[in-house]
Amino acid sequence: MVNDALAEAETRMKGAVRALEDDLSGIRTGRASPVLIERLPIEYYGTPTPLIQLATISVPEPRQLAIRPFDPASLKDIERGILASDLGLTPNNDGKMIRLNIPPLTEQRRHELVRVVHNRAEEARVAVRNVRRDVHNDLREFEREKVISEDDLARGEDSLQKLTDKMIEAIGESSKRKEAEVLEV
Repeated sequence: MVNDALAEAETRMKGAVRALEDDLSGIRTGRASPVLIERLPIEYYGTPTPLIQLATISVPEPRQLAIRPFDPASLKDIERGILASDLGLTPNNDGKMIRLNIPPLTEQRRHELVRVVHNRAEEARVAVRNVRRDVHNDLREFEREKVISEDDLARGEDSLQKLTDKMIEAIGESSKRKEAEVLEV
């Protein structure tokens, strides 16, 4: 019973760490990379759809992304989605495709991006702590219902805390890596 709860906690916590890493991969570092905009939500027929499902994204030049929509009618929607995003990029629409020029990051913009990285990392830490709280409450409930003993509860709480610490550390490492990447000139 305790092992099942801990396994569930580990799965959910790893999901939070994975979500953070996916999130951080979308924060730009001055180089053009399709990852920057792949998951950008675009309002397509009233449904938020990831850009990667609506268009092919290529890198014709080191500081430029080219977006060629599968459906030419979605060009305006894609353009609106990019303008609405927090990427700070201006799309150039030529009627067939959109080009995004990636300007070099200014020192101020780098520090703003570092703040974004810190906020995303904190959100991931909160998600991990919420999982810990939920599983901890489950363990206490098991103990109250006499499904597990007090000793099992204590061991479970200890294992849960170690798992939480490990995941928080992984979040910190991901955050530091991305921060160094963003600040690199």
